[in-house]
Amino acid sequence: MKPLLNLTTRQLQAVAALAENRSFIAAAASLKISQPALTRIIQQVEATLGMELFSRTTRQVTTTQAGKEFVALAERVLGDLQIAVDGLRARQGEQRGQVTVSSVLLLSEPRLARVAAGFRRQHPGIDLQFREGMLGQVIDEVRSGAADFGIAYVNSLPDAFIVEALGVETLHVVLPLRHALTRKPKVDITDLRAVPMVSYSVDARTRRLVDAMASSAGFSLRHTVTVNRVATLMNMVREGVGLAIVPSSERPMKAERHITSRPLAAAKLSRLGLVRVRERELSPAAASLHAMLKEWIRAVAPRKLRAARRTANI
Repeated sequence: MKPLLNLTTRQLQAVAALAENRSFIAAAASLKISQPALTRIIQQVEATLGMELFSRTTRQVTTTQAGKEFVALAERVLGDLQIAVDGLRARQGEQRGQVTVSSVLLLSEPRLARVAAGFRRQHPGIDLQFREGMLGQVIDEVRSGAADFGIAYVNSLPDAFIVEALGVETLHVVLPLRHALTRKPKVDITDLRAVPMVSYSVDARTRRLVDAMASSAGFSLRHTVTVNRVATLMNMVREGVGLAIVPSSERPMKAERHITSRPLAAAKLSRLGLVRVRERELSPAAASLHAMLKEWIRAVAPRKLRAARRTANI
């Protein structure tokens, strides 16, 4: 193989600048070097190539035919190099850092682990942080920047957020397998009158929804135990402390041996989706995870209840 020409990017830039400006003075100024320095660079390039690239007169500089062909090559090389460097810098910047997601959904769902594993294979240098919380906490973390984006109920969020609704959630009553209400395909809110309830705190969206339903029916639910973790809630129901009402994504699995669930009739549906601040762009890694989580949310909260959605005013 013939040895490659020993030309630097600085020399290629000098040739391109002189061809564009047709003046040593103007080209030197654009490169922020002196005119004699530019003259030496052009002479070095021509000597290396063994051909004249520019014709000089006292009035102007013109590009020779060979010079035109070389200038086109130089500009293409410089352009390709810049694109490659920009791409490397973007990927290098993406290889380090952290992406934080705040979610109202229970994040122990098995499919989420597969999403996280796939993301880690694509972005091995990025640390993932998943946070679970009530709706208010999730929105506060997204607004403050503590989370890159959130998974939240998006029924009525302000315009400061970009919202992408991906599915809906219903409410389910969790109860022991031998409870009398298991004989019903759906549980009405009036069935829970005077029934001891294990509930989330008063600032939880689920709690507010069911309290409003009971109030409309003319009574108040008996919240005998209040918890803030779904695992604690499920254990309370298993032990017979009371019944519970949870979003569909938190209801017991079919393989559960001690408790089950029934849909809560006439419960208002909640639109579920991804939320981020309008004026804050996602990093490349965060945008990648944002895209990957879409299918997971659609699986957890599918869009199946079309007739119910029309009547639920979501």
